[in-house]
Amino acid sequence: MSEPVSALQGKSHQGFVTVAEAGPTGMITIRGDLAGKPLARALKAQGLPVPEARRIEQVAGRSIAWMNPDELLLICAHDAAPDLTATLAQALAGEHALVANVSDARALFTIRGGKADQVVMKLSPADIASLPMGEIRRTRIAQVAGSFWRSGPEEITLISFRSVAGYVMGLLEVSARPGSELF
Repeated sequence: MSEPVSALQGKSHQGFVTVAEAGPTGMITIRGDLAGKPLARALKAQGLPVPEARRIEQVAGRSIAWMNPDELLLICAHDAAPDLTATLAQALAGEHALVANVSDARALFTIRGGKADQVVMKLSPADIASLPMGEIRRTRIAQVAGSFWRSGPEEITLISFRSVAGYVMGLLEVSARPGSELF
């Protein structure tokens, strides 16, 4: 069996903050009735809640994010994603729902340091300064779609499509160049 390879194989860059591609990460898209009991039961069986709108919850090394009114994104260990996808699909069989392993179609980045928010402020129209812990934003990162959240006091995590991972990393590297701080 071959080893998983992430979009940029864990590439990192040190500027006034550290930006890094996180390496292989499990990601599962779950689409369906977020207010429905079957979905709540399927997630509860995995120890996960249904997050409120624009929220991301972290439970036992996994995260589950609200992406839109009928979509969630479950983030887990890369090697756990296939079995977890199958388990959730089985639990939702017969429901109007979709469970898809999108791990190899996405890239995950971390921006770490005291001015991590400044890197994202340069790239997104979202109000990063007032972004609280536990809130996820789905927006534009320059010219591409992306999502991000404050994953720690001095850390922002960002997700993009794998196909644009090199472009996103380039944006993050330029935005983190020493001397380009906003304040």
